Amino acid sequence: MPYRVDFHGVGENALDRLVELGALDVEVLPGGEIAALMPDSIAPEQLTGALGVETVTLSPAVGRDAGSVWVLGPRRIRIGRLQIVPAHTDSEPGDLRLIDATAFGTGLHPTTALCLEALEELAQVGLPDAVLDIGTGSGVLALSALRLGVPRALGIDVDDEALRVAAENARINELAERLQLHRGGPETITGSWPLVLANVLAAPLIDMASTLVRRVAHQGYLVLSGIPSSAESDVDHAYRHMGMRRVRVTSRAGWIALVLHASW
Repeated sequence: MPYRVDFHGVGENALDRLVELGALDVEVLPGGEIAALMPDSIAPEQLTGALGVETVTLSPAVGRDAGSVWVLGPRRIRIGRLQIVPAHTDSEPGDLRLIDATAFGTGLHPTTALCLEALEELAQVGLPDAVLDIGTGSGVLALSALRLGVPRALGIDVDDEALRVAAENARINELAERLQLHRGGPETITGSWPLVLANVLAAPLIDMASTLVRRVAHQGYLVLSGIPSSAESDVDHAYRHMGMRRVRVTSRAGWIALVLHASW
């Protein structure tokens, strides 16, 4: 488990030394203090020796995206036309503002980025009139679809806290009237959508294949992510067996996203 270290600046070489030691993130704070996230393989004694300081302040690291992304704090990120910014920072018209919360979906995780890239590509081909977001988390995918011009979106999740966070993100972005939220899995809703997004894990995606396919409308698209590269063939086979046609696959940092098209 990574940990956070804070100390007062010790010269221009401090940042370079931290990077050499394997720092996951480094930030210079007001007043000359430096904060860093260090892997647990680096003992605090190694830090003090390398930096030439007597003491450092240690504290637990806070993971982003359900603990899977380790950064000191929320930060802005641009993916295509979309810019995602922390809610407490300055923003520009069209930015998507997200509160700092434990619900998955900051845009920093590769699986989210892959989904957002696929979403933007599909929106350029033909803007769907609605999007279904399975396992909506922070609501980042559904809200991004709305920012790109999709008229309405439904986000579903089994976690109450995720739904609370998604609702708050919709409110601060003035998108609450276009985003509907529902507690439950895809088996608890009816109907079909021209675009379905599901950024969850490979095993649930395989288990939900028959249900998710029924949520895809005639000639609709399905974007799947949260898939380790090693599980690509298993997930792909499960959905092609149900009549989905593979359009493309993209990868990043050991994760993949599948874009599928309904054959009916």
